[in-house]
Amino acid sequence: MEQKYLKIVRDFEELDKSLSQSVSFDPELHGRYKKLKPFYPDASRLLKIENELAELEAMKNDDEIAPIYEEEKAVLNAEYEKVRKNLVALLSKSPFEGKPVIVEIRAGTGGLEAGLFAGDLFKMYQKAAEIYGLKLKIFSLHALPMGGVKEVIFEVAGEKAYYYFRFECGVHRVQRIPSTESGGRIHTSAASVAVYPEPEEVDIKIEPADLRIDTYRSSGKGGQHVNKTDSAVRITHIPTGAVASCQNERSQFQNKTKAMTMLKAKIYEKQAATSAESTNDIVRSQVGSADRSEKIRTYNFPQNRVTDHRIKFTIYNLAEFMEGRIAAMTEKMVAELGG
Repeated sequence: MEQKYLKIVRDFEELDKSLSQSVSFDPELHGRYKKLKPFYPDASRLLKIENELAELEAMKNDDEIAPIYEEEKAVLNAEYEKVRKNLVALLSKSPFEGKPVIVEIRAGTGGLEAGLFAGDLFKMYQKAAEIYGLKLKIFSLHALPMGGVKEVIFEVAGEKAYYYFRFECGVHRVQRIPSTESGGRIHTSAASVAVYPEPEEVDIKIEPADLRIDTYRSSGKGGQHVNKTDSAVRITHIPTGAVASCQNERSQFQNKTKAMTMLKAKIYEKQAATSAESTNDIVRSQVGSADRSEKIRTYNFPQNRVTDHRIKFTIYNLAEFMEGRIAAMTEKMVAELGG
């Protein structure tokens, strides 16, 4: 048996024993147990089949076993391969599947046009969420004139949230004639997108002493209330420098809760990028570098195309893509880079 499959069996059984003997709830042990549990049935069955094959091999010269030896061996080998393929498929799934994601869009180079493009990306994701049955909730929005966005942070929840947003991370470049351009010249501008899967409580621990919490008055939509109270919250995790803020809820408590959710997601990503937990050796982490300085996609309006540079794939229906119908691109990304 491959060592990683054997490790699943041994680690899970050790965790199961430790949890059964524990007199108090251990979130770390429980978290590791929960991650390994889906893989244990197939991994343990592979081990059992190997033992059965070894026993069969030892008895192949027995007069009673000899006539059916090859047939029994073929049946066991076929089952082994079937179970192994199923386990490989399970292991290839991202540990973030089914979890909500937090998305940040920021206008990049290009002045007002960059802000307008960032706003267009946000509208595209809002429409995509509606089309694919996802729930989108805004954490923070810094609006610009003419429908532009300097920065917007939002959560997307639903079974396919990570599936549709995992490959959106990076720099998105647009080439088009801005509505503010009188000379008809094509301008190039950009916006960056960051995607953070939300970790479970057991995935990360934050010490209160490591936090700096600032409150300030919200800006933008929300009525008179946001202008009269310091309801907006910004939280800084001092050891890592990660910062998260939320201003769209009416109460400081609600904003603080959402900011903490986002902060945990950012810290989780930092930890995942610099270290490998024992379970991460088994469960594959997010495909791709997720480098937000990397240009990943170009939206060329004059040519009616959107091109993803990571897989060199182009869709010649940009208008429909901007209406949130991004499934064709997502499916191609999954096929090329993994699910």
